[in-house]
Amino acid sequence: MNRLEGQAALIAGGSKGIGYAISTTFAREGAAVAVVGSNQEAAQKTVQEILDCGGRAIAVAADLTSEEGRAHALAQTLEAFGKLDIIVNNAGWGCKKPLIETDMASFDRSIALNLKATYFMTQLAAKQMIQQGHGGRIINISSTGALQGERNSSIYAATKAGIMAFSRAAALELGCNGITVNCVLPGFTRTNNNGHVPHEIDESFIAITPTGRVTVAQDIANACLFLAGPEAAQISAQCLAVDGGFSGTRAVQVAWTSSMERK
Repeated sequence: MNRLEGQAALIAGGSKGIGYAISTTFAREGAAVAVVGSNQEAAQKTVQEILDCGGRAIAVAADLTSEEGRAHALAQTLEAFGKLDIIVNNAGWGCKKPLIETDMASFDRSIALNLKATYFMTQLAAKQMIQQGHGGRIINISSTGALQGERNSSIYAATKAGIMAFSRAAALELGCNGITVNCVLPGFTRTNNNGHVPHEIDESFIAITPTGRVTVAQDIANACLFLAGPEAAQISAQCLAVDGGFSGTRAVQVAWTSSMERK
């Protein structure tokens, strides 16, 4: 407990799903948290849960695809907490359309929210951390979809791969200022925001996951907590998959029998 005591964190996309788990976990560990989301009501609901448990948090409604929205999110964080030590760029959109059906609006929205917002929120956070003079932690949320081909996810995968490459480059530039930049890659993850996804999907992932269970939002929050904490001071430019191991294995399900053995 209290691993982030005295720290101020901004969680972009922090009110639902994985972001909700990150916001509440960081607050439990002592951080003052700015829960940033596109919906004020959802952000306030998460903040109220944090306040009810004795934590510190503010709700910020902002459109992170706009320069004004990004500036507003940072300004509100600084007004409430006086500094910024940690940012988690979790805001994003999972466009799931076949390549030949992906329209320009979906393409532009994916670029604007997944990649552009992450890029420029990182830039704003880095400038603030450099001005403060005591370093900081930047954690960007990518996806295992950036590592493997996934059907109906071409633009999503492209933006998430971009986040990985960007994070490594940013780490190289910002390390001299005591700022670490890392990337967390969730696989398929059960959250409080994707109950619409049929639970039959879970079984298909369990079959190819070495740990034998589906990843949940708390698993991702735990990885972010580690990267934000003191134990990760010497970890930067890394991309950490949190998926029970399926992206790191060739877990093809085949009915192996003795008849397949080479004679």
